[in-house]
Amino acid sequence: MTGPIEGWAGPASLGEGSVLTVVGAPHPVLARLGDPVDPTDPAVIRLAADLFATMAVSPGCVGLAAPQVGVSAQLFVVDVGAHPKTATLHGSFALCNATVVEASRWRPGREGCMSVPDLTGDVKRASRVVVTGQLPGSGQSVTITTDAFEARALQHEIDHCSGKLFLDRVSSAHAIYQRKVYL
Repeated sequence: MTGPIEGWAGPASLGEGSVLTVVGAPHPVLARLGDPVDPTDPAVIRLAADLFATMAVSPGCVGLAAPQVGVSAQLFVVDVGAHPKTATLHGSFALCNATVVEASRWRPGREGCMSVPDLTGDVKRASRVVVTGQLPGSGQSVTITTDAFEARALQHEIDHCSGKLFLDRVSSAHAIYQRKVYL
């Protein structure tokens, strides 16, 4: 377990967010490269707060990117703290303009997505990554080294900001499954 990201004051530092509607595939914003953002822009800070608010009311959600709420921007939020496959944990955080700078230990794993609610798929991703980005609000540049489920979640959200869905990463149609519904 790691701790919170140095310099990150937490979601509450962004202010109160509003719950937004999540768009589903094949919405065109989900296939578009997100625009780089100014992390100190009040609109970006407000959007980050909205992403946290939307994630909080979405059961099982561990990350949410701006394109998923219809905004073509390189901004996402992540909180994998409640997921049983979490090893390393940096808490609940938001990143702007994030990129993967190192990736290793590739492994397959099942993924789902709020923008593709009826399907899951097996996706091969790095289980250890180094990601750089900027914190909304301060604009501080940060480097996050993580593994396991948090690494998978970061790659999934960075993909959203790059116009990709997990469906673009599955090896074949045989690696896509109908999501199980529990009553």
